Amino acid sequence: MPEAGETVTIVSHRGEFLAYAAYSPQSQIRARVWSFDARVTIDATFMSEALKRSIEYRKQVVGPDCDAIRLVHAESDGLPGLIVDRYADTAVIQCSSSGAELWRDVFAEALMRYSGCTRVFERSDAEVRKLEGLDPRVGVVCGDAPPESILVREGSARYMVDVRQGQKTGFFLDQRDNRAQVLRSSRGREVLDAFCYTGGFTVAALLGGARSVTALDSSAGALERARENVQASGFANAQVDWVEGDAFASLRRLYDQGRRFDLVVLDPPKFAPTEKHVPRAARAYKDVNLWALRLLRPGGLLFTFSCSGGVGETLFQSIVAGAGLDAKTDCRIVDRLSAAADHPVALNFPEGAYLKGLVLALYNSALPNSAPVDTQ
Repeated sequence: MPEAGETVTIVSHRGEFLAYAAYSPQSQIRARVWSFDARVTIDATFMSEALKRSIEYRKQVVGPDCDAIRLVHAESDGLPGLIVDRYADTAVIQCSSSGAELWRDVFAEALMRYSGCTRVFERSDAEVRKLEGLDPRVGVVCGDAPPESILVREGSARYMVDVRQGQKTGFFLDQRDNRAQVLRSSRGREVLDAFCYTGGFTVAALLGGARSVTALDSSAGALERARENVQASGFANAQVDWVEGDAFASLRRLYDQGRRFDLVVLDPPKFAPTEKHVPRAARAYKDVNLWALRLLRPGGLLFTFSCSGGVGETLFQSIVAGAGLDAKTDCRIVDRLSAAADHPVALNFPEGAYLKGLVLALYNSALPNSAPVDTQ
């Protein structure tokens, strides 16, 4: 039997070549494809060149005013199980498959050669590694240790990123384009940023000229980082109403207090990582969207997202539509959102389109004397 991560040849029942793949004896996905081309050789040169191509592509789709970039997006860049994010001069690598684990040192060396980064730090601590029989690993791979906070640029925004302990590899790079859209939509509006984490959308709204911003998250640590990001982008923390608390309860409390907003952002965590979690996740998505819609003024905008792989675009729209009906609001979908261009989706890997978003415009307020519906 092949060893974990070893390259195997996939053939049809007739013995015809199909692909070269990395073997994983403990995962339900036993083989992850490196190439469908029989002419290639799967070796260190193949891995280095694939990584180099990924880096070159990012130069085409991410402008020079941004130095926080996804350099490698796993299957969609032909490198299944490998994520690489760049934060200024630091490359953060995440290996989540046996194949990526086997070639880890080759990837690190290629990053130092092609990315221009001075260090490679590893955040291979995602839960999915357990499914591959891999232990978590965090630490320096090349160069010196990163500082506790790395200052990155995203247009006119500045963010302090903790690559050692922050969620994912430190920041939500996939929302870059959507933050820019919130920026363009915020002028003169009262904005609510729910599940704000480290304040990406909060900063965007302030840069866009929001009249006020309320930032809500359950994590005191995340809110502290959000305050740092607001200051790094040139604003005073006093310009933001910081709310620490459970988002579900806090949205209801804001409604009961008579608070209303012109723009609401809902960017919750992954409620449904797999299909078995979908029923419970659907109830959670419906609940937060219902209360967000009731908090909107007529003419307001709701930016609502799901990063759950188990919730497809059609189901997500259906859930949000149900929330709109229960909230007795008249809404229109005015835009559909996805991950930024440095998070491409391969045609043969549609599962890569995990992030989906809708922009809803509220045409009227809730009907008179209507009470909110509890969906929990």
